[in-house]
Amino acid sequence: MHPANVVLPFIGETHLSIPLTIIFLVCLLAVVGFEFVNGFHDTANAVATVIYTKALKPVIAIPWSGFWNFMGVFTGGIAVAMGILKLVPLDALMNLPVGVGASMVLAVLLASIAWNLGTWYLGIPCSSSHTMIGAMIGAGLAFTWYYGGKGVNWGKAEEIGLSLILSPVIGFGLAVLLMYFLKHIVKYHALFHIPHGEHDRPPLLIRGLLITTCTLVSFFHGSNDGQKGVGLLMLILIAFLPARFAVNHHIQQDKVMRDLNSTEQIIQKISVLNHGKSVNVADFTSKIEQTKKHLLLKSETDKENTYKFRKQIEAVIAAIKIVEDDKSLVISAEDHRNLSSNKDELSKLVDFAPLWVILTISISLGLGTMIGWKRIVVTIGEKIGNEHLNYAQGATSEIVAASTIGLSTAFGLPVSTTHVLSSGIAGAMVASGGRKNLNNNTLKNIGLAWVLTLPVSIILAILLFMLFHLFI
Repeated sequence: MHPANVVLPFIGETHLSIPLTIIFLVCLLAVVGFEFVNGFHDTANAVATVIYTKALKPVIAIPWSGFWNFMGVFTGGIAVAMGILKLVPLDALMNLPVGVGASMVLAVLLASIAWNLGTWYLGIPCSSSHTMIGAMIGAGLAFTWYYGGKGVNWGKAEEIGLSLILSPVIGFGLAVLLMYFLKHIVKYHALFHIPHGEHDRPPLLIRGLLITTCTLVSFFHGSNDGQKGVGLLMLILIAFLPARFAVNHHIQQDKVMRDLNSTEQIIQKISVLNHGKSVNVADFTSKIEQTKKHLLLKSETDKENTYKFRKQIEAVIAAIKIVEDDKSLVISAEDHRNLSSNKDELSKLVDFAPLWVILTISISLGLGTMIGWKRIVVTIGEKIGNEHLNYAQGATSEIVAASTIGLSTAFGLPVSTTHVLSSGIAGAMVASGGRKNLNNNTLKNIGLAWVLTLPVSIILAILLFMLFHLFI
């Protein structure tokens, strides 16, 4: 990543008024606050099992989890972050007054923080992902009401919603299957011991397994949930400073020009090979030539030309995808590979996050992990089931959570760490002793929070957007 990306933006260069500069700083603090709350709200997902199985003491488990949350954000890429950004009408926001973007950002952040803090205070495991996505949908709906157009990307919302709904069901099912496997195939009796007393520690091998699964859940939680914070921070930067952050100005112009020229040549070859079928070379060439023109005009202080360049790059990327997905075209393996490589390189112009953004969110999530963890840990460790967690139940739920979250991150899909792990523990408890092993009161509270999160966060965000829209 270009070293210049580490430098924080100098607000004065973008001519933000003093009131908007203050709002900008409030938004930055709010997204840091959201990620901090996310850290201590979701810490329990990683540390509850190692604490309640006596594999690690809290004084060690919490900083350990915080460190791996930090590493997860820092090394996890930005696919999930970009998926979050695509929920809202970025193109429309860049063409409207900065106050509109400020209203949307503040509504999303404050609605998310309010619901997260409320459920944390009551000790109810609740999904930060559900909360934030509900808030983004609510702000998008309010945006549509005021300005018309497409305030919510419903295709992306459906994809994300399906991921969030299916992940706990998958977590429950996998946990049941894994527990049955451990009980009836492995039959290692030490795995099913319930620790009693301060000094009843698991055997070394089991302790290593529990610590490893805790580490993996922490890392993948950072790589998935942390990216949501990266997406929110990029939303703030694009809303307030579009000329600077709508595209990645640190990619060299000659590099972009080479990728565009290469793409143009490949499209012409494909057209000749297919006798012009399904490939409108003239239209494709026109898109690329317009993109080249605005490549030379864009700058960190020219909002209009930078916005046009972003739109043109997105159009070229979309056109490449259409060609790639057209199974009727004859394309050589080399051309297909080069076209895909060019598409990925061009995507880096619009799908990016500066290093300082990733570091800010990493540190916020890592520090938040070390505070306020106990309320949710008690619920997960003691109240989901009617018995104390044994080693097998702890390891099963963590293995299922780590694998589900890791796969979701790889596919660029946000997933609820809270719901996956809670459902994993419930599945492990059912496999151990049937439904009677579950605490119905706790499950009702978790289920109620799960059902209410989306509508409450949507309504909160709509009301907050309307309020901020009056004053900003």
